[in-house]
Amino acid sequence: MVRRRGILRPATNAKTLDLMSDNARNCLASCVVETIDKDGARNLVPNLYLPLNCAFYFPGAMNVNPQRYLQALFLACQNSARASLGRKNITLVKKSISDVLELEGEYDAVVICLGSKVDFLPGLTGKLPLRTCRGVITHMQLHESARGSYPDDGPSILSDAWLAVHGPRNLHMGSTWEWQSRNYSSDVPAEEALRALDELLPKASAVYPDIEKWEFAGARAGLRAMPPVTSLGSLPLLGCVNQLIGAAGESCKLWVFSGLGSRGLLYHAWLGKLMAKAVLSCKEELIPSELTSWKKNRL
Repeated sequence: MVRRRGILRPATNAKTLDLMSDNARNCLASCVVETIDKDGARNLVPNLYLPLNCAFYFPGAMNVNPQRYLQALFLACQNSARASLGRKNITLVKKSISDVLELEGEYDAVVICLGSKVDFLPGLTGKLPLRTCRGVITHMQLHESARGSYPDDGPSILSDAWLAVHGPRNLHMGSTWEWQSRNYSSDVPAEEALRALDELLPKASAVYPDIEKWEFAGARAGLRAMPPVTSLGSLPLLGCVNQLIGAAGESCKLWVFSGLGSRGLLYHAWLGKLMAKAVLSCKEELIPSELTSWKKNRL
C-alpha cells in the first residue's frame, strides 16, 4: 500500500520559499519538516538541483497506492463492524439508479460522493459550483542498461511537476491541468500523452535533471472535481442537499461530499468524521460554515 516514505519539496521560487519556511516553523510537533540545503538534498537524491539552495524534507510523508489504500480502508471498516458484535454492519451494494430520490425512502441518510461525476446525477446536474479539470500522469522507466537509478530509500519529489517513485527504475510523473475538460476517460491517446510529456518533463528536469534519461512507458488520466476559489482558498463542498434536490420532508436525509479536487487523501479522514457526526445527528451546523457556504447562492 505504501510505495515509498519521504517527500522532498524543493523551493523553486520566492513564494514557495516563504510559504514553506513559515509552515516549517509553525507545523505540528508530530509533523516533522526538515529545512535542508543542496548538499543535504543530494545526500537523499544525487544530482538534485535546488535553484534557491533550499528544500523541505518530510521524512514521515508517504507515497501510497490509492486503490490499495481504499481497499484496505473498506476492510478496516468491515473489521470494525465485526468487532462491534452485531451492533454495526457494512455491506457493499452495487445498484443502478436514475435519480437519487429513489434512495430517499430506503435509507435513513444518503451521502453522495461521486467526485466529478456528481454532475451526471439527476437532481444535482448543474447545481454544484464545481470546476472540472483533467489531469494526465506519465509512467517513466529507466532502462536496465542506463546508469543513475533512483536511490532505494530516496524520497518522492513534490515540485512544479511531482515524481512519485515506485522503485529504482520506475516512477510516475505528474500532473497536467486541463481546465473545463469533460473527458472522463482514463485512457490517454498518443497525442495527448505527448503533450503531457512535453509539459511535464521540463518542470521535472528543472530539479531532477536525471529524469531526461528515463523513458516514457505509458500514461493515465483522471478528471478532478475542483471547488470554487474563495477568499479562504479552494475548499471542499459539504452539506445537506434536500432542498437543492427537492426532497420531501424537513429532515436532512440527502448529503453531498464533493470538491476535494486533488486533495482527497489529505482531506477525506478529517472531513469524513465531520460529515458522519453531522449525518448521524442530522445537524448540518456541525460542519464548519466555510464548507457549507457554497449553498447560499444555490438555494
